[in-house]
Amino acid sequence: MPRRGLKSNWLKFIKDDDLEQIRFAIVEVLAEVGVLMEYRPALEILADHGARVDWDTSVVKIPEDLLERALLTAPSRFTLYGKTPEYDVKVDLDRVYTIGGSCALSVLDLDGKHRLAVRQDLVDLTRLLEEMPNLDIMHQIVVPSDVPELGYELINFATCYSVSKRNYYSQAQSAESVRDQVRMAAVFQGSEEEALRRPTFTEVVCMVSPCKHEKQNSEVLMESARHGIPLYIEVDALCGATTPAPIAGTLVEQGANVLAGVVLAQLVNPGTPCIFSIASGIIDMANGAYSGAAPETTLIHAATAQVARRFGLPYQGGTGIDAKLPDAQAGYERALQVLTNILAGTNFVHLSYGMMEQMLLASYEQVVIDEEIIAAAFRIARGFEVNDYTLSVDLLARVGPLGGHFLTQRETRDFYRQDRWVPHITDRNTWDTWQAAGGKDMRQAANERARALLAEEKPWAVTHEQAAEIERLAQEGVRKAQERKERM
Repeated sequence: MPRRGLKSNWLKFIKDDDLEQIRFAIVEVLAEVGVLMEYRPALEILADHGARVDWDTSVVKIPEDLLERALLTAPSRFTLYGKTPEYDVKVDLDRVYTIGGSCALSVLDLDGKHRLAVRQDLVDLTRLLEEMPNLDIMHQIVVPSDVPELGYELINFATCYSVSKRNYYSQAQSAESVRDQVRMAAVFQGSEEEALRRPTFTEVVCMVSPCKHEKQNSEVLMESARHGIPLYIEVDALCGATTPAPIAGTLVEQGANVLAGVVLAQLVNPGTPCIFSIASGIIDMANGAYSGAAPETTLIHAATAQVARRFGLPYQGGTGIDAKLPDAQAGYERALQVLTNILAGTNFVHLSYGMMEQMLLASYEQVVIDEEIIAAAFRIARGFEVNDYTLSVDLLARVGPLGGHFLTQRETRDFYRQDRWVPHITDRNTWDTWQAAGGKDMRQAANERARALLAEEKPWAVTHEQAAEIERLAQEGVRKAQERKERM
């Protein structure tokens, strides 16, 4: 059975009239301000379909009718395929899923050391993430320091794709990299035709604010669209620096920037799945740093869920937290972030496991703690039912008011089994009982659980022979990328 996420759309921060104002402002910016696109083939296809291009500045202005035609072909329902059917993810505008990652440069390891990430960390953290029941999409959680910068995404693809059964959230530095990844997926799926018919990976392209599409991202976007590979079209706005300080202004810039990419993808290949994506945050004027866990950042992410839904597109939001240790700050930041996003109907809550220090640091212990927080948040979002059974009038009549209780009632036993969330590392004992059990805090409990999970040797998603061939193709792709650079 495929994964069908919890339906959630409980929390709204934008009134209907205000949402229409935001929509009109996005349309106006696209049509009258425009987007800078550095990739000439992107400008050419947009011009051929009615966009106005200034060939001197490479700014393209997209009229509303072209936007509307593109949105008609952009699907709001599709499947992101896993390596086996139980990891298929059914996407629509209501269901909520989680994504791991992404791209931290350092790790906080299980000995408490802060150091640069290496490839073995990518293997181990991917294995650990694979054991998290509420993770739906796998992403590279670190960029190892011991792999070449040019073509690193191919090494990361080979690692994560080989370990994980989940759909893989990938990225590429060129069109050739996209084709290399198709070839690597084909090793597992049997042929390139099957890898394209049922793509087990996606690509993300990260646009620059304000309103700029760099050459590399347009090239990757167009190549992915040609192959029908689903796209996360992402803007990483810095509210107050690269986008206007008011949250409403940031929503407008994000919308125009992302939708320009959606239009381009639909012109290249109508029907390409496009996910409206952000990893935006505010700038902390006290230190000039990005804050992924500020309350205003969470407001941006929750409100963008409404904007994306208004345009009929699935939405990815969520950011890493700012804490550096798995401590009280990390707990409150992650809890507020994921609970708000889940309640707001963010279809993909990204960076939801282990990501800390403004996305620079990945923590093994925080991965385990975040699973606990996410599971509790999903339980809250699931709510409760009101019907004849749960109103329990017959049960109340049977037990009565004369000193009875419900512990021995069959209904109590049955209801607990189906309704109550069971924590794994949360302690609910009294002080004395907790002390008798070792008096461990949550970080210690997470450390023990992570070590135990990593000690279990479990088979990878692909065979040893397939992993070796995928690795060979990745190394070949890196070599070709380096040769292309030397020829430039």
